[in-house]
Amino acid sequence: MYHDLREWLEQAEAMGQLEVARGAHWNLEIGTITELVHRQRNKPAILFDDIPDYPPGYRVLVNTLGSNDRIALTWGLPRGLSSMELKEALRERYKTLEPVKPVVVKDGPVMENVITGDQVDVLRFPAPFWHEHDGGRYIGTGSVDITRDPEEDWVNLGTYRVMVMDRTHLGFYISPGQHGRIHRDKYMAADKPMPVVVCCGHDPVIFIVGSSELPYGLSEYEVAGGIKGKPIEVINAPLTGLPIPATAELVFEGFVTPGETRMEGPFGEWTGYYASGTRPEPIIEVKAIYHRNNPIILASPPSKPPTEYTFYTSPLRSILMEDQLAKAGIPDVRGVWTHEAGGSRLFHVVSIKQRYPGHAKQAAMVTAFCGSGNFHGRFTVVVDDDIDPSDLNEVIWAMCTRVDPARDIDIVHDCRSSPLDPIIPIEDKGLSPRAIINACRPTKWMDSFPKVVGASPELVAKTVAKWNGLIYGK
Repeated sequence: MYHDLREWLEQAEAMGQLEVARGAHWNLEIGTITELVHRQRNKPAILFDDIPDYPPGYRVLVNTLGSNDRIALTWGLPRGLSSMELKEALRERYKTLEPVKPVVVKDGPVMENVITGDQVDVLRFPAPFWHEHDGGRYIGTGSVDITRDPEEDWVNLGTYRVMVMDRTHLGFYISPGQHGRIHRDKYMAADKPMPVVVCCGHDPVIFIVGSSELPYGLSEYEVAGGIKGKPIEVINAPLTGLPIPATAELVFEGFVTPGETRMEGPFGEWTGYYASGTRPEPIIEVKAIYHRNNPIILASPPSKPPTEYTFYTSPLRSILMEDQLAKAGIPDVRGVWTHEAGGSRLFHVVSIKQRYPGHAKQAAMVTAFCGSGNFHGRFTVVVDDDIDPSDLNEVIWAMCTRVDPARDIDIVHDCRSSPLDPIIPIEDKGLSPRAIINACRPTKWMDSFPKVVGASPELVAKTVAKWNGLIYGK
């Protein structure tokens, strides 16, 4: 496995999956290039250098996980896998993954440059202005905010948007219910300053775990160590004592003072909308900056899906859902997919082998309200095992031919949402209804349901073996 982000870049370049772009401007140009690249799966990662107004070598990296091969590289898996093959390979890794606690070291590359006191200046780094109607520049899109629970003493790494306010202040929005928000709320309720570290460049595996839904109380460092097969090396930050990655590229250390807010946003979000507007949010007063020589900002700006974010989170969330369905005792689940078109959150599909009346409804309800499906899960569709849940054409066909709208669609009200939900009125933000759709054959007359038109798997295999070139091209 690669050691840090720079070794990861070397390996991505050796795979032919890295492009270096020179001269793109931080004001909208980097953002527009990123948006257009994000819309295409399996495009190279892009490392922006020679950014106007900044020293050569101060770089921004985007689309890190925008291809199956680079996701595989990050996890230490074989290359050349399809999306479903990658999902199965990730599932096998999950089965054997054992958390590994981080190890504290005294020094590391992140401490090559230490900036404190009057020299602190967030503006010296090329934070892009990503979308035309954003409220400012966002240095934190592929970042992690590192916090410690003041009551339970565990460390969380969460990917939340971080806005540049001025030389010494950062704004950060966290949706209600997220672990970092729970930590922050505890400090604010106790009227105590919250120590926080924002890490803006790091090993891509830290970004993966920081943007995933892990169980409450489990530190992302431990899962990252399990993926890497060795402890993540961390340094206790000088002012807050929070553990920062020793190989990080750029780190801001500071405190959140209760009651101090500034207007944050708007920001183009993962739903594809400016859904949250501008409002007062807590701010971080940056007391120290640590960075490597020629630092790299790891960025993953959201926009209208699909994006890099959905490409790597869809298989991961699908695996987590399958695991939670199994733990809930749902039998014969044949596949799950959280679709990219729904931002990997809004549209979930579960394929089952029906065993008893009510099986489909049971699977749907557990999927909609399990840990991985509960946040923004607007549509949950259950299909039979002859449907590939990752194939939207097959899913929509099943919905069109196996759903009686009057009988097979249930609406559940007052479910968990967030202020980012574009369809919910401002006064109702935080809660939304969701649809449970049973797109399975009716159990009462499943045996007499019309047969599907199509060749059997055996006939398909025999025909393809003989006519592969004609069917799929040479």
